[in-house]
Amino acid sequence: MSVRPFVFWLHLLVGVTAGAMIGFMSVTGVLLAFEPQITEWLERDRRIVVPPPGAARLPLETLLARAREARPDLRPSIVTLRADPTATLVVSFGRDGGALFVDPYRGTVLGGLSRVHDLLHEVVEWHRWLGSRDIGRPITGAANLGFLGLIVLGVFLCWPRRWTRPAVRQVTVFDPRLRGRARDYNWHTVIGIWCAPVLLVLTLTGVVMSYQWAGDLLYRLTGSEPPPPAAGAERAAPAAGGAGRGVAGRARDDRPAAGRAGDAGLDALWARAERQVPGWTLISLRVPARPDGPVTFLIQEPVGWHPFPRSQLALDPITAEIVRWEPFAGQSLGRRLRSWVRPLHTGEAAGLAGQAVALVASGGAAVLAWTGLALAWRRFRGWRRRVSATGALASSARPGQEVSAD
Repeated sequence: MSVRPFVFWLHLLVGVTAGAMIGFMSVTGVLLAFEPQITEWLERDRRIVVPPPGAARLPLETLLARAREARPDLRPSIVTLRADPTATLVVSFGRDGGALFVDPYRGTVLGGLSRVHDLLHEVVEWHRWLGSRDIGRPITGAANLGFLGLIVLGVFLCWPRRWTRPAVRQVTVFDPRLRGRARDYNWHTVIGIWCAPVLLVLTLTGVVMSYQWAGDLLYRLTGSEPPPPAAGAERAAPAAGGAGRGVAGRARDDRPAAGRAGDAGLDALWARAERQVPGWTLISLRVPARPDGPVTFLIQEPVGWHPFPRSQLALDPITAEIVRWEPFAGQSLGRRLRSWVRPLHTGEAAGLAGQAVALVASGGAAVLAWTGLALAWRRFRGWRRRVSATGALASSARPGQEVSAD
């Protein structure tokens, strides 16, 4: 018995069930393909400053105090600074509080995130979990898992049974002469074959980001111990934009910024973090919620083979001594592979070229969803016509006359 009919109907059932959701995620993926470059260009007047001749950066505590004055009702959660002398200091105020850009030489608050930045952030929320983590995350996760299965099943169905030139051409070359169902099928197979390798990467990384068990499996396959589930932990600011929206409380805290890091002070701690990684390119400080808690830094290193090679440093707020040091090179294989998941999903792992490939593949996925649903609808209408024709024959037959379906 041939397995192809079973595979076909399974492919059709999953496609009809998840097609609309897959199409939505694909379209939003297209919109987000160059999100870092778009936001950085629109916010260039806030992200870039001209340093005064011979000027040095103001103390971090002073800059953080200026940001707190501009947003007195919010608590800063993450402070990010790039090594580029023209870069501004970015102070984030949690997931819903946005961020402020501060001139590190003059202490001037230059403004917050652009409207396009906020709009694209909303697109990210809808792309990942339909705007609601609790309600939408299971739906998008299931759709992503279903899309992974559709890609594998679709390649199996489209793969030529015989490697003849006409057979290969039929599934790899567009035919502009076709119309209707034949055109939809041609587009579906050709786009599916060409986009399948990239879509496999996008869906596999999407599954890892959607499900805890998938991330744990990645660790276990490499012989690494999975980390404990993150519950309410702050997120690091993205290295690309520098204005991440980490999770942080919105409760007001009127203590001075200098007192937030114990006796050592934020500036001494920051200087210690800079010495830890000579040649650092970006440092993010998680502003401690308690003055006696360890102060954590994420330090991006100048490693060319990874887009965001981050090491983690925790310092004692009193003595500025190292409490924990986790260099990127010393991380387990599972953790290092896990750090590749998001850059592979967005295409940033290969720079602008990778983002362009991800954009084309996401656009192709949207066409796959459309043509797949169109083919299913045409099949359903054909079935309805056959049922109607059979019913008409039955109703017109004389009593006792046998009606042939042929």
